[in-house]
Amino acid sequence: MSEKNRDPFQVKLGNAVEVALDREISRRFEAPLLKGKPVSSKWYRVPVKKGISGDGSEYHIYIKRGTSENMCVFLSGGGVVWNEYTAARPATGGRIAAGLPNFYWNNLRPLTQIMNIGYGLTETGNPRNPFDSWNFIIITYATGDFHIGDGVFPYKGEDGQEHTLNFHGYGNFLAGMEAGRKYFGKQEKLLIAGESAGAFAVPALAGEIAEDHFPECRDVTLLSDSALLLYDGWRRTAKEVWHAPKKFRHRITSPNLTLGWYMTLYRKYGDRFRYLYAGSPRDYLLSAYYNDVTNKTFTTDADVQKEFEAQLKEMLKEFRRLTPSFSFYIYNFRNMKRMYGKSSAGTVHTIVRRPQFHRRNREGITMAEWLRDAVRA
Repeated sequence: MSEKNRDPFQVKLGNAVEVALDREISRRFEAPLLKGKPVSSKWYRVPVKKGISGDGSEYHIYIKRGTSENMCVFLSGGGVVWNEYTAARPATGGRIAAGLPNFYWNNLRPLTQIMNIGYGLTETGNPRNPFDSWNFIIITYATGDFHIGDGVFPYKGEDGQEHTLNFHGYGNFLAGMEAGRKYFGKQEKLLIAGESAGAFAVPALAGEIAEDHFPECRDVTLLSDSALLLYDGWRRTAKEVWHAPKKFRHRITSPNLTLGWYMTLYRKYGDRFRYLYAGSPRDYLLSAYYNDVTNKTFTTDADVQKEFEAQLKEMLKEFRRLTPSFSFYIYNFRNMKRMYGKSSAGTVHTIVRRPQFHRRNREGITMAEWLRDAVRA
């Protein structure tokens, strides 16, 4: 079914539900703006004056002061843009409800708080979460550029009008780290983690985070949860669409952007860092993205998922060739979400900030346990 033939009622209903959720989150659950010093074990929003979301709206990060001297810098996910077509299709409640292609989040409305804090690694008050005592800086994401963009991109929207998208991911990262770092002292352990789009950014930005913000910390662990999307056009996208700085573009040497960035990082830092990768073998969402960049069809099926699984196995082999100490956590939880009004099957997409963080995989281990043991090593 074409986009034009989608039921307009579903779009209106989805948008209405999102407005209601935004209102309820704002009224009851939204993290307060930080005024003064943060209280331990409480999440805060920190406005970032130099930051800007994709649609030009305000930008903020989240922080939490823990009870330890351990820090997690988390790079959030939220989709990706690689051309004018994807730029014109941000995620909205209406698009999601109607099964329309939606490639990225372009602002930080209240609903996006659910994507950033409160679950899995970021849950507070749960004795099963070994990271509850940690300090956190959450670098939020609403730019579709893997946190490395630095420009403005003009595009024609579905309404036929000219629009611009602010690819300000790198500026948001720099300003966000500056805004968040000042609330914390020296740290004994550092975990640099990310999911989805943020997982791609981990190897791109880990060196800056460690050197510029935590130079005293020698105990550093990196985690990418779900970062695999083979595409021959990444270097062109980074240059012409995201306007990313050369230092990021020049590290893109193959269709596997994640592998290339980790190879570059390892050549510079070697075993100074611990390297971790987590993923889902038939990831319904990443396989749909891959189908779109390859076949211009934002759907997934068993054949595409099988191809994705083969790509994942090959990437894990390459990681181990890079360093035998590269550690993996593979989870095979069945996907229950739907695309285009029907089951998309496959397996889930990311769990590090989801309730499945505490669910056992086929080997009987939870991600919480695996990650706890990794940072203790």
